[in-house]
Amino acid sequence: MQLNKLYTALFHCFLLIGLVQFGCQDKPEEKDADPQIDSALVANTIKTLSDDSFEGRMPFTPGGKKAISYLETTFKEIGLSPGNGDSYLQEVPMVEITSMPDEKMKISGKNGNFELTYLDEYVAGTERPVEEINIENSELVFAGFGIVAPEYNWNDYEGLDVKGKTVIVLVNDPGFGMGDTTFFKGNTMTYYGRWTYKYEEAARQGAEGVLIVHDTRPASYPWAVVRNGFSGAQLHLIAPEGTYKCGFQGWIGLEQAMELTKAAGIESFMAEAKKEDFKPIPMGMSVSFKMKNKLQKNSSNNVVGMLPGTDKKDEYIIYSAHWDHLGIGAPVDGDSIMNGAVDNASGTGALVGIAKAFKDLPNPASRSIVFIALTAEEQGLLGSAYYAENPIFPPKQTVANINMDAMNHLGRMKDFTIIGYGQSELEDVAEEFAKKQGRYIVPDEHPGAGYFFRSDHFNFAKIGIPALYGKGGLDHIEKGKEWGEAQYQEHRAKNYHRPSDEFTMDVWDNSGIMEDTQLLFEVGLKIANDGSYPKWKEGSEFKAIREGE
Repeated sequence: MQLNKLYTALFHCFLLIGLVQFGCQDKPEEKDADPQIDSALVANTIKTLSDDSFEGRMPFTPGGKKAISYLETTFKEIGLSPGNGDSYLQEVPMVEITSMPDEKMKISGKNGNFELTYLDEYVAGTERPVEEINIENSELVFAGFGIVAPEYNWNDYEGLDVKGKTVIVLVNDPGFGMGDTTFFKGNTMTYYGRWTYKYEEAARQGAEGVLIVHDTRPASYPWAVVRNGFSGAQLHLIAPEGTYKCGFQGWIGLEQAMELTKAAGIESFMAEAKKEDFKPIPMGMSVSFKMKNKLQKNSSNNVVGMLPGTDKKDEYIIYSAHWDHLGIGAPVDGDSIMNGAVDNASGTGALVGIAKAFKDLPNPASRSIVFIALTAEEQGLLGSAYYAENPIFPPKQTVANINMDAMNHLGRMKDFTIIGYGQSELEDVAEEFAKKQGRYIVPDEHPGAGYFFRSDHFNFAKIGIPALYGKGGLDHIEKGKEWGEAQYQEHRAKNYHRPSDEFTMDVWDNSGIMEDTQLLFEVGLKIANDGSYPKWKEGSEFKAIREGE
């Protein structure tokens, strides 16, 4: 398959518009001197991966396997070397667990009996690869936010033995909504606020079960996302033998949590949990239900290509983007394919475009450049988690990770958003090239959503590698910031994780994707050649990890 054969005349016409817009910079004589991203290749990659024939790119499915094959072929055609020895693939063994809980979760206690209805009032699953989970009279304990954070002098489990018990915990962290940026990080979510952390900590404490209280504002998504995203088939990494996982993990609705805590005599349970002297509260209730599980063990793949460096070839810069999406779901207006054009065919297209730009350089970069298309991000950042546990390239020799996820498809923006602003010196390099484009840097406009912990760069950060996740903001070059915010909210409400996330010719404006991709290419190019080692900034929870290596 030749890449040139894929670029249709119609596509060239569409891309010409984007190129004209992209070329209108304040200093065109400077921009013309820079290596340019192949806009046709970027857009064709987005269009191809989000086509119905890829069936939503769910790992383990024919569409997922087709995406892996397509990316491997594309990496070869660009001229990348295999990134995992003599292979372009890193196998990621996983288990798919389809949990089928009882229709009713029964909760009983001296102050009343309750039944929660599956999907409407609770969801639950398990990471234990067993065919049945039977929860019988597991004592309920309200454990606040379920956080153990020594740097904040915070321990919601202090003095509590939760073995055999089920903890109810709140989403986000205590700083949210308090108006105090020194209390945790105020409205900016820390990792302790993420649902993944709540599950992990409950397991570390030895709990039998954990239920997170859903609240739309601190969670940043409605119950519908919980209902659809945490039910049905779920992928998990196969844990090493002896690893403890909770018997079940899931969510309950806010209204149901209020009923339960009121019956337990806990008034204003949210305010109680935010107190610095909070102590876990036994609720005088127990939970019982059964859950049958269908198991399927299989493997997916991260797709890895690289361009070896010259004098610093044993130092690495990793560009990443996840290729997967949600597959085929319940029909919406007759469409059931979750195409995932924005999320994340767009980021994968940028990854491919940057790879070709590095390959086309007249002189190779000093450091080696690695390109990883990651699997199973939508299932909990599993592809990057597996890489972090089984790194191909030594973390201490990996200078930076630059991640691309859900690129801006609405046209050029005056601003460039740094997700998790204040974390690393990589954002200072990004600001240099944003200014070159006549743009300004802004922190994430929605810090409470915890986006820094919701894409693959986070797993690189967890092993100390400075990571950058940035993209076009909301201040549209012609239509302004209010329009950009309205478009963001509309996309979240109507298209995010829905079949309508499609590559639509009359809606997409690739000029913003191209400008952002160019910026991220130049960030990596500078670091690849100047010998610098970007560091984590003071206050980052990842600084100690890097400096402790």
